[in-house]
Amino acid sequence: MANKNIFKVDGEYIELMALLKAVGIAQTGGHAKIIVDEGNVLRNGEVELRRRAKCRKGDEIQVNQDIFTLM
Repeated sequence: MANKNIFKVDGEYIELMALLKAVGIAQTGGHAKIIVDEGNVLRNGEVELRRRAKCRKGDEIQVNQDIFTLM
């Protein structure tokens, strides 16, 4: 079962790697790069391979069983 979470974005967007660190999925920037490069991140249902993708309010980010809706 998926763990659904809400993440509040301060400003217009948050970069994907920063988001992964902020929610505790990645411990470091290097760890975040590996997660993204291995294709483990879905953004709005599609694999996201851009490390610095601008995640905006309304986006849904999924890593394994964790789903984050950005508000």
